[in-house]
Amino acid sequence: MNILFIGALPEPITGQSLACQVLLSELVKTNEVKVINLSKNTFRQGISSIGRIIDIFKIIVNGWRNKANKNIIYFTISESYAGNLKDILIYLICYKQLSKMIIHLHGGAGMRDIMQGKNRLLRWLNNYFVNKLGAIIVLGNSHTDIYSNVKNQSKIHIVPNFAQDYLFTTTALIQSKFATTRSIKILFLSNLLPGKGHIELVQAFMALDEATKAMIEIDFAGGFESPEQEHAFLKLIEGVKQIGFHGKVGGDKKKKLFTEAHIFCLPTYYPYEGQPISILEAYASGCAVITTDHSGIYDVFTDQVNGFSVIKKDTNSLKTVIVDAIKSPELLEKMAMNNLLTAQKNYTTEIYNTKLMQIVNLFSAE
Repeated sequence: MNILFIGALPEPITGQSLACQVLLSELVKTNEVKVINLSKNTFRQGISSIGRIIDIFKIIVNGWRNKANKNIIYFTISESYAGNLKDILIYLICYKQLSKMIIHLHGGAGMRDIMQGKNRLLRWLNNYFVNKLGAIIVLGNSHTDIYSNVKNQSKIHIVPNFAQDYLFTTTALIQSKFATTRSIKILFLSNLLPGKGHIELVQAFMALDEATKAMIEIDFAGGFESPEQEHAFLKLIEGVKQIGFHGKVGGDKKKKLFTEAHIFCLPTYYPYEGQPISILEAYASGCAVITTDHSGIYDVFTDQVNGFSVIKKDTNSLKTVIVDAIKSPELLEKMAMNNLLTAQKNYTTEIYNTKLMQIVNLFSAE
């Protein structure tokens, strides 16, 4: 098939850009694919500079030039209000091809605000266009109601995220990790954006008594929105020997951090959260997980089965759960084993691509 692929690709690495890259690698094996890259050189949502406005103008022009004679237009949509206006422009230039367009929502919380929010015009425009689309992909059951106004609900497909193949561990390595425990290693691996919960994790650690602190090591890895935010975070953890910061990581370094961690912690309330790939990567790596009931997380996470749930923005809740967790290494190991099996059964790149290609192939006969 002849496909127009409109999506964000690395760099920078985000859950969305990683997911786009995995699908694109599969599509190009058997199809002719024209790519329009939506990525920008910042983690900030919305339109944050004149340069980005110029980039969006180029995206719209590129879409106009390449929309013709396509069997499918695959499009990863935005969740910010400014990004949504860009999406509406893309709907407009592809108006006659909307029945061939597949949109993929990699978030959830932000799009719910747009589709069900107070801005009536924006709500009406989005509902008008999405009803003309060929297919809508969401990450989990909790996101299907975002598109409750779509008349043909069979257009909505659920495709959960994945963990990259190289991060999958073994039961033997999990057993070894917990058998040699001298301290409990907690990992926060995500871009350190406002709302991701990294500040609350540091505050929870600082509130622990000295004896408990001595039993814990915390590793942070990821990028920041700005140098100012990075400087403030490094100042916050300065001199704390149990806390390490590794910056942006990938490949062997990322695998090592995940493999050595006993607990993965993402106490997120990020406004554009969807279904964090990092949680599924933690499953594949044999970690118990501490997280929140936010956006689509509970589609893939069950409290006391995959790990422990904490209250959003609540340092005391996080502190209490950390204390309870480190007292129960046997329970952590049981959760880690269960999470590996869960990831092997449900969250591989093969399963992810197979489900997406089934949707893509619905258009091949048209």
